[in-house]
Amino acid sequence: MATRTYPPPLYKPIRLRDLQSTDRTRWRLNVDRGRQVWEYLDSTQTAQNRPQTDVERYWLGLPMEKIGASAAAQTPFDAARKGFAFLRNLQTEDGHWAGRYDGPMFITPGVVISLYCVRHALPDPQRFELIRYILSMAHPEDGGWGLHSKGKSIVFGTTLNYVTLRILGVGADEEPMIKARNTLHSLGGAAGIPAWGKFWLSILGVYKWEGMNPIPPELTLLPHILPVHPGRFWAHTRVVYLSMAYLYGKRYVTERTLLTEQLKEEIYVQPFNSIDWAANRANVAEVDMFTRPNALTRLANRCLAGFEQINPTWVRERALEETLSQVLMEEANTSGLGLAPVNYAVNTVALAVGKGKDSFEYRRHIERLPDPMWMSPQGLMVNGTNGSQMWDAGFAAQAAVETGLADLPENHACLARTLEFLDECQIQGNPPYYEVAYRFRTRGAWPFSTHDQGYTVSDCTAEGLQSVLLLQNLPYLPVHVGAQRAMDAVDLLLTMQNPGGGFASYETIRSPEWIEFLNPAEIFGKYMVEYTYPECTTSVILGLKCFQRFYPDYRLDDIRVPVQKGCEFLISKQRADGGWGESFEACETGEYVQYEDSQVVQTAWAMLALMAAQYPGRDDVTRAAKFIMSRQQPNGEWLQESLEGVFNKSCAIAYPNFKLVFTTWALGKYAKLY
Repeated sequence: MATRTYPPPLYKPIRLRDLQSTDRTRWRLNVDRGRQVWEYLDSTQTAQNRPQTDVERYWLGLPMEKIGASAAAQTPFDAARKGFAFLRNLQTEDGHWAGRYDGPMFITPGVVISLYCVRHALPDPQRFELIRYILSMAHPEDGGWGLHSKGKSIVFGTTLNYVTLRILGVGADEEPMIKARNTLHSLGGAAGIPAWGKFWLSILGVYKWEGMNPIPPELTLLPHILPVHPGRFWAHTRVVYLSMAYLYGKRYVTERTLLTEQLKEEIYVQPFNSIDWAANRANVAEVDMFTRPNALTRLANRCLAGFEQINPTWVRERALEETLSQVLMEEANTSGLGLAPVNYAVNTVALAVGKGKDSFEYRRHIERLPDPMWMSPQGLMVNGTNGSQMWDAGFAAQAAVETGLADLPENHACLARTLEFLDECQIQGNPPYYEVAYRFRTRGAWPFSTHDQGYTVSDCTAEGLQSVLLLQNLPYLPVHVGAQRAMDAVDLLLTMQNPGGGFASYETIRSPEWIEFLNPAEIFGKYMVEYTYPECTTSVILGLKCFQRFYPDYRLDDIRVPVQKGCEFLISKQRADGGWGESFEACETGEYVQYEDSQVVQTAWAMLALMAAQYPGRDDVTRAAKFIMSRQQPNGEWLQESLEGVFNKSCAIAYPNFKLVFTTWALGKYAKLY
């Protein structure tokens, strides 16, 4: 019997005893109109010819050169001024504030697995730092990985990160791998991985498509009026579905390699060839389950499985054409970035399969690979998006103006650059394919990250509008965004209001909430359709009110302001030290869950809300201000605490600039009011 030959490995094996951090003094951050790309310089001499900035040094965990320790601030305003001086020193040359946006532990694996499928190798510096990051995020006790970096070990996180380390060249006999594998086996092995994990393992060839609930591309052929048409899904769900459905419809599996054969033996608790794959379609480990499949979901999956048996070939071919067409339009509308790195990763494989690796579409796509990747003291990760550039810049601008810090000459140049960046960020037209690609229009929008990413978001547009109007009202700054562009933003926001009065995120609500019963992603909640959010609604209302101040005669009858309530609730949650601290677990349970200690970001939010509502209990607000001041470091910064954000009810994510922006904002506003 002939011995099977395998293609050469994508990466050379590496022993962890030989793995060292790259020379952090050789990393540089290249920025251009919000685009942020980390580069590892090829030599020490090259690095010496291009000295590191404090922006780079801060995010790499190296000592900063321009900001040092100074005496503790004695007043809230002095603390705010000191905080903004630190923040000002972190502004990039193109006017934004860069930063990591990590937390989820499934995004980096998705990108690495997709690159393995298309045989695209990363340079060794990036590879080594990816390994370091994943190892640093392992659970300190059992060595597994969670849905996010603060979560308990689950099958989904442990399997994908284990597989990713193996792809990157880490041997199965290394101690961290043995520990992680033991944890995975104790949880039942990879057969119980949730649907997203089943997909990644299937295209990798270490799980069988027969063991996955169908992802039929034929949904795109249904009449758009039907609530189950993908065009009516939540934006993130839709774009992930499209490329997943394309690859599912193709039953794509990457080339078999020695590594994939080894993984079949490592991640299961029974022999690979003995697994009844069809019986594992609904098998999801209890520890991974957030949204439990209901009777409607189970019925739909059975019907779709039956449809797979009788589906005519010509229907499948037509559906594949449509899904690939949608993927191509998504790529064109986002400059090759995709909405976020999750669908970027799946699109990588879909484009290689559907268009070929020599195609313009694939080459444009792979050129944007560095955009969401971020270097940190813990290593290299893939951010949740290509960044939070506009979002952070908008809040920094508002903080400076509302506190009076913008009036100080020392901050003028910083805010001039901020305005130029926000001007660059506004999207002044609609995507060429937005109607047939089920996109909401974008003329007048501000995105979450960059102009290139190109998606409307209601609260981002509102915050961008506010920020620009406030900055342009400063006597020393010119008008970059004229009246018509501001009106375009208002027109867009008013079209995004839902019948109930609230605002959703990317689009208006397109399907009834009962569609959520068909949620195939067991690890997430609120996944299928758009919802109205108080955060988005509040941002839009405040943005419209700010607009009214500068353009008081425009559409008066259409702009309403609700009365802000909730001060009593906030005060009831204030802790003895004057701070607030709500755990991300509250999003999972739907009830307020106290974090183990107070957090400066949430304390700043509570302070700002109370001051905006003119809460009469000044002593409570003063205690909060003193708490934030007590956490300020000698150089003016505040240290990272818990993860600040959550999406889809179950996954925490970091907003590291919040600890610098909102603390400064709250203290400065306190000083101005009191």
